[in-house]
Amino acid sequence: MAWTLDSGRPIYAQIIERVQLDIITGRYKPGEKLPSVRELASEAAVNPNTMQKALSELEQSGLLYTQRTSGRFITEDTELIHRIKNDLATMQVREFIRKMRQIGLGDNEILQLINTIMKEETIDE
Repeated sequence: MAWTLDSGRPIYAQIIERVQLDIITGRYKPGEKLPSVRELASEAAVNPNTMQKALSELEQSGLLYTQRTSGRFITEDTELIHRIKNDLATMQVREFIRKMRQIGLGDNEILQLINTIMKEETIDE
């Protein structure tokens, strides 16, 4: 099934985010071999060159590494994975707070809303 990609943003950036998410959520485990560029491009329904560009950036960030004849692998550096997870979570929280302030909520209202929703979510699980 093709990935859901937004035409309003660079595709390679969305691929980077998707693969990062797959790594930090454990879909791809540390040390695991990543599917080939062609396989991933086919799955995402994108040009292999676009996938190659995204994977090269992930390699530069240290999340992936290449073994010449074996392909690309997920880093075994769990600290790096943890840092990226925290960075992505921080970005999401900052964006949420920014949007809540735009609609006129104060800090205490935001915290109250979060607490209320978290309590509801715990019950639903």
